[in-house]
Amino acid sequence: MIVTSRVGAVVLALGATLGAGVFTGFAPAAAVAGPWFLPGLALAAVTALCCAFSTADQHRAYPDAPGGYAYIRNQLGPWPARIGASAHLVGRAGVAAALAGMFGAYVVPEHRVAAALGLIVVTAALGAAGVRWNTRMSVAATAVVLGVLALVVLVCFSVAPPDNPIVVGDGPGFDGVMGASLLLFVAFVGFERVTAPQRGDQVFSARVLHFAVPVVIGVVLLVCLGVGAALLRQLGSARLALSPAPLRDALIVADGRWLLPVLGFGAAVAAVSSLFFVLASARRTLVGMTETGDLPAIRAGWPLEVVSAALAVLGAVALPPSTALAVGACGTAFYYGFTNASARVLLQEDRTWPMRTACLGLGLSILLAMSAPADALVITGVALALGTGLLALGRVRQAVG
Repeated sequence: MIVTSRVGAVVLALGATLGAGVFTGFAPAAAVAGPWFLPGLALAAVTALCCAFSTADQHRAYPDAPGGYAYIRNQLGPWPARIGASAHLVGRAGVAAALAGMFGAYVVPEHRVAAALGLIVVTAALGAAGVRWNTRMSVAATAVVLGVLALVVLVCFSVAPPDNPIVVGDGPGFDGVMGASLLLFVAFVGFERVTAPQRGDQVFSARVLHFAVPVVIGVVLLVCLGVGAALLRQLGSARLALSPAPLRDALIVADGRWLLPVLGFGAAVAAVSSLFFVLASARRTLVGMTETGDLPAIRAGWPLEVVSAALAVLGAVALPPSTALAVGACGTAFYYGFTNASARVLLQEDRTWPMRTACLGLGLSILLAMSAPADALVITGVALALGTGLLALGRVRQAVG
């Protein structure tokens, strides 16, 4: 199916977006901001909107470039590109691990780790075999996920909640809104499926994207507000903060156990749909690095799939799902900081969005990244230093050789 319509672009982006953020992101967000995580959604949405504008303009300026790494390199130079690539790979690994953990928590809660690892391995193997998540699959996945989320919200609002008093000032509060925004930022990431499509994918015109991008971010914002309010109603912020699978727990509290198999199916579809995009996005960055010499050139494509899957497996094994989500959000925000910085210096004729959106996106991306939980910020910083150092060592060896 060839998608040319505005609605098609919206559906494609939603298929890559609705995943770990909406199914698991509210628990860690409530842990840092209590009931104030809902206002944090607006800040996350504005940041994502600016980042989407920047990637769309950069793809128009460099249509043959393999993703954000190449955009940064073309505009800012090799070293910012290497740091940005490291941030992107760390972010993709964290998000992939969070998606796999979400799959385990909702679909196979008795064997979460094994299910998570199995999902990553199978999805990476399919990617290495040339399987791609096409348009028909995206349309079907989006319909299923939105339908399941709508059912959850309806059940949660149709049943009177238990006594979950919201005590402002007791525990996490308004000072955690920035941290909650970062964690919920993952719920909006996936727009590059249409703003910066991979080689061979459908390319959308600026007119289509001017409609589709705000609509995608707006739809995700409304969905997240509905789901977040439903979870807060049934669980309260304290119980929500401790839940490994908040939608499941909210259904149980709302006497909706009969919907658990449906929820599990919807979570599985969301995890697989988003994970295909996440791993493909990581592979795209690795391809760009081989083309510029930052990584050794290889003939076969499967080793890059192995690398992206190995990073995701490492995150799934070494980190709890909430920490993996935070690391993924932090790395992704740093990456978009570099992406917005490079978009700022695009020529006027390459722009369809004002330069101010890139400036705002740069500032918000860095603010959100620096608001990450301390452990996630440390892990991300160490991973960035390690990744950039390895790339530098590789360049030195190539020069000496």
